[in-house]
Amino acid sequence: MFSILIPTWNNLELLKLCVRSIQQNSAFDHQIIIHVNDGSDGSLAWVQDQKLAHTASPQNIGICLAVNEAAMHAKMDYILYLNDDMYCCPGWDTALANKIKSIDTDLFMLSGTMIEPRETHNPCVIVRDYGTDTDVFEEARLLADLPQHHKDDWYGATWPPTLVSRRWWFKVGGYSSEFSPGMSSDNDFSMKLWHAGCRIFIGVGDALVYHFQCKSTGKIKKNNGGKQFLFKWAMRQSVFDHYFLRRGQLADKLKLDEPENTPELRWQLFRSRLKRALS
Repeated sequence: MFSILIPTWNNLELLKLCVRSIQQNSAFDHQIIIHVNDGSDGSLAWVQDQKLAHTASPQNIGICLAVNEAAMHAKMDYILYLNDDMYCCPGWDTALANKIKSIDTDLFMLSGTMIEPRETHNPCVIVRDYGTDTDVFEEARLLADLPQHHKDDWYGATWPPTLVSRRWWFKVGGYSSEFSPGMSSDNDFSMKLWHAGCRIFIGVGDALVYHFQCKSTGKIKKNNGGKQFLFKWAMRQSVFDHYFLRRGQLADKLKLDEPENTPELRWQLFRSRLKRALS
């Protein structure tokens, strides 16, 4: 079904768990493509030993270049970007495949729904602590609790696990390298799809993955993604998320409407342009 892109940077135990979860908990036979950044922890040797499709770089090249490199080897009709600190729960891919069947176009972005151990006031996730790393991961308890974890579909799909058609991944140019190592690159990719005419940005409530949270971003020197997004698109990320993607709102129909040209939106767009001019 999917070509699954997994960038990794010296997170060998997380990577092993991520790959095992795909292999054990998927209903379909997916293509797994890993990009190994650095690999000095043995991850490159492990990927090679497992005979997994992969690309590699001798140093960390960031999310954007890594997923674009891996995507060049995608063979399936759909590309799914997954972080190495994610564990795919049983039924995750069936829920995404069923959603695809309800869509009459290949121009869409779907996200899975994350279960996270810490509260970040994100309306799109389920908060429940099953451990913050592999050595304390309560896998059996998570699997036993899965039937009680349900979330309605939500608007605003942007972050991994994200699923798009391979055709549209390449039509919009994949992830933009100017956002390397990756802050705000997800939002930028969504905006590129929006400008291409995409109006289906749905988080699938039953496509559950457990997310250990920030196992690579905490190690990097971050780019100022918010400022880059503002200069590129003449609006703040928060404006795009709230007024265009309706991030976190109940997805009561398939396609998003165009944002209403309200005084409030015009004011927020004016503030964005002013902030860009004064920066």
